[in-house]
Amino acid sequence: MHFRPCIDIHNGKVKQIVGGSLTDEQDFAKENYVSKQNAAWYARLYQSNGLRGGHIIQLNSTDSPYYQATKEQALEALRAYPGGLQAGGGIAPENAEEYLNAGASHVIVTSYVFREGCIYYENLRRMVNTVGKERLVLDLSCRKRDGAYYIVTDRWQRFTKVQVTEALLSELSGYCDEFLVHAVDVEGKASGIEEELAVLLGGWQGIPVTYAGGVGTMEDVRRLKKLGKDRLDVTIGSALSLFGGCIPYQDVVYLQ
Repeated sequence: MHFRPCIDIHNGKVKQIVGGSLTDEQDFAKENYVSKQNAAWYARLYQSNGLRGGHIIQLNSTDSPYYQATKEQALEALRAYPGGLQAGGGIAPENAEEYLNAGASHVIVTSYVFREGCIYYENLRRMVNTVGKERLVLDLSCRKRDGAYYIVTDRWQRFTKVQVTEALLSELSGYCDEFLVHAVDVEGKASGIEEELAVLLGGWQGIPVTYAGGVGTMEDVRRLKKLGKDRLDVTIGSALSLFGGCIPYQDVVYLQ
């Protein structure tokens, strides 16, 4: 297990939010923490500690009045740490090269591929043809419904019909380099991990998977490591001291 850092940007500011509260209406989100530092500051910090493979997530829709401010923060962070961070949020073939040219190691995609409740394989293949499998991360962020986990899109607001299963992971792994999975129902709550999801993800053996959501203590990290059979990397947001939480940043920098 390795620690994957994050930079979440909403309304032009680095924030930690309650994931399930995010809505495009008036660009609202329940905030846990709003940083006084910009995204580039966090990028340089992660670079100084040799942390790679973290993700920048833009939480505004492309038609939001805040989108340009959020995008500029993301691009500045990528330029500050070339090759060290992944970029997601509104990524499509038309703009992916801009993020890669700014320094992103990978681009992260959800809504462009999972549309109208289904997997749009034409879009997925187009994305692969544009950036290459080795530079694509698929975000399989999900919420639980009727006892199963389903991928959600459009900044976690819309359910798809696509259920997260080992078979799905195996199928989609042929198109990407990594998976990023936010457990949206506990995202930003620091209330404990989604244990069933951790077991599901840890039971699959394939490309790297990063789990995000609900980590509130180092015991949660150890629980994730055990349930995920030490196959999952972890992102910690609101619970991290960098974002006003109780887990010291230095305790996870060299997490193994």
